[in-house]
Amino acid sequence: MKALITGANGQLGWSLQQTAPQGAELICTDVAELDICDADAVAAFVGEHKPDLILNAAAHTAVDKAESEEELALRINAQAVGNLADAARAHNARLVHVSTDFVFDGVSGVPYKPSDAPAPVSAYGRTKLAGEQAAGPDALIVRTAWVYAPKGNNFVRTMLRLMAERDEVRVVADQIGTPTYAPDLAAALWALSAKGITGIHHYTDSGVASWYDFAVAIQEEGFAAGLLSRAVPIIPINTADYPTPATRPHYSVLDKSSTFSALGSPAPHWRANLRKMLQEIKTHG
Repeated sequence: MKALITGANGQLGWSLQQTAPQGAELICTDVAELDICDADAVAAFVGEHKPDLILNAAAHTAVDKAESEEELALRINAQAVGNLADAARAHNARLVHVSTDFVFDGVSGVPYKPSDAPAPVSAYGRTKLAGEQAAGPDALIVRTAWVYAPKGNNFVRTMLRLMAERDEVRVVADQIGTPTYAPDLAAALWALSAKGITGIHHYTDSGVASWYDFAVAIQEEGFAAGLLSRAVPIIPINTADYPTPATRPHYSVLDKSSTFSALGSPAPHWRANLRKMLQEIKTHG
């Protein structure tokens, strides 16, 4: 199998490379190798390399910046997806596209099913929803949330740095979701694609947390792993106390039951995966 990975330098792109099936031939690209916003370049690249599978891990993920540059976010998160979908259809490849919990408004209070009606409340959410539509019905679309990995910039690494630098850390406590360990998400994408599954599906770690809960666990597990030398107060705050350009869903837990059924087992609990990730940092930096 030959697989094209876009956004290969990001934490999900890296994780897809780490978890690729044995024997898979990987074509790893980021914007320097392939500008997925350029339809002609995508068509030529896919035509030349003829991948069996296109895994799109590229995205404009700067949620707040998207409010002021929605046109750019739309190009990367939607129009580029359409370019990949067109090229996939033209060359009989399968497209796997990653979307987000931000397609929902967060007012439900119960986990969102893949069939629930989207209602994004931010530019990022709107552009990612447009990307789902551009991917088309023959693609595998997997919505996820709160992604982190041993590599790259993410909430876990930011918290470890702030906890080492500051005398206290203030973290939003009224936004509820679920962290997702990128290597497990990547393995799920490979497994679902191998089964020939299409349509919209949800995948995160198991369990539920606020950002505050996540931060408390990062400190506890980070201290236990020897990555932190002291504990600092973690102060829970409300979203209103930390205004941002983009509105974020207050409750964006995703219902993964159908995905876990297709995979044959549930994802590990987010705290178990956090512990695994911190051990990875301790071992490899």
